[in-house]
Amino acid sequence: MRHSLVPPAGPQRVLALAQLSNSVGDGAYYVTSALYFTHVVGLDPARVGLGLTVGWAVGSAVGVPLGRLADRRGARGTAVLLALATGLAVASFLVVRDFVPFVLAACAYASAQSGLAAARQALLAGLVSAGERTGLLAHLQATLNAGLAVGAGLGGLALHAGTRAAYLGVFAVDAVSFVGCALLLLRLPSVAPRVPRARRGPGVLRDRPYAVITLLNTVLLLRMPLLSLGIPLWIAERTAAPAWVVSALFVLNTGAVMAFQVRMARGVSGLGSATRAVRRSGWVMLAACAVFAVSAGVSPWVAAGALVVGAVLQVVAEMGQSAGSWQLSFDLAPAERVGEYQGFFGTGVTVARTLGPLVLTTLLVEWGTPGWLLLGAVTLGASYAMGPAARWAAGRGEMGGDGRGEVGGAGLVEAGATVQV
Repeated sequence: MRHSLVPPAGPQRVLALAQLSNSVGDGAYYVTSALYFTHVVGLDPARVGLGLTVGWAVGSAVGVPLGRLADRRGARGTAVLLALATGLAVASFLVVRDFVPFVLAACAYASAQSGLAAARQALLAGLVSAGERTGLLAHLQATLNAGLAVGAGLGGLALHAGTRAAYLGVFAVDAVSFVGCALLLLRLPSVAPRVPRARRGPGVLRDRPYAVITLLNTVLLLRMPLLSLGIPLWIAERTAAPAWVVSALFVLNTGAVMAFQVRMARGVSGLGSATRAVRRSGWVMLAACAVFAVSAGVSPWVAAGALVVGAVLQVVAEMGQSAGSWQLSFDLAPAERVGEYQGFFGTGVTVARTLGPLVLTTLLVEWGTPGWLLLGAVTLGASYAMGPAARWAAGRGEMGGDGRGEVGGAGLVEAGATVQV
């Protein structure tokens, strides 16, 4: 793959455009949804949080069967239908007025999003050679950040207007963005359904090595709410840094991923390089946590400087860990069940988003410096454990995913898609 900021023409570029389409809508949705549900719909904030938690819990549970559906029925058709379903779910928020319909809409939205992510991973695996997947995922991650930034700007205009019509316009834009995503996905070549080998039991749920890989990746993803929750609370409660630093760190992170994620993924092309990338990211994350901890109890500008340095280290760790985990998630999945396995791997994001806020507020706000150091140490431990777990998973090819004769996949076939695309 070329290492420009734009993917090569063909399926890779179409996948990137599809990613850009719905990420613009999602960016606008993310910055306005909480105020829309509380100020316009009139729901209690606690109920909004509960409804979204229930929704993402349901979405996490259905990711695996929807991914399996993509494997069995065809990844492109499944992805198109789920993109349209996501747009319909977003549109349903426009008519929600009570708590129960809100929960149902949230479940539909999260389920369609989770299934769409798994189906598009299966589609990517069927259209892009194994050696190009991590590079393309890096492009998609950069595209995602660019789209979210644009969408956040649109959402900011709606927040500035503060009218019901402005909020409704944002949700309409998000719904239309998923229709655009579906139309773009229709331009891609179809991928033949994959017929799995005969197996017993629930597939990926019996694949213990892959489950361990997913668990370790979930631990590494606990850093996801850092920029949106952990660091803002740390700055407000434990440092003298000015409040605007929160926004500066967010812009720094987004811009760095857009500019450097593709470059960071260049050296990741197999299991060995992937585990090394994850291991290096663990050390960098430990250093980031130590620097963040230094920002407490010092002057405002020293604190701000430490926070910026910590944020630079943190985004470097994030990009390295992302590149390594993408490679592992594909290379260690059986070629005929990519959608099912990616649906399971994607549950780590949901779990991290659910548990991350509680973990980070406890460690950082309540424990302070020891909490930062513990977070860094746990991250480093999980990153080092990824190597033995990956070797265990790669070695199951002859014994099978559950160690009882089912053939697993230490590597995906060339032909046959965080970021979840």
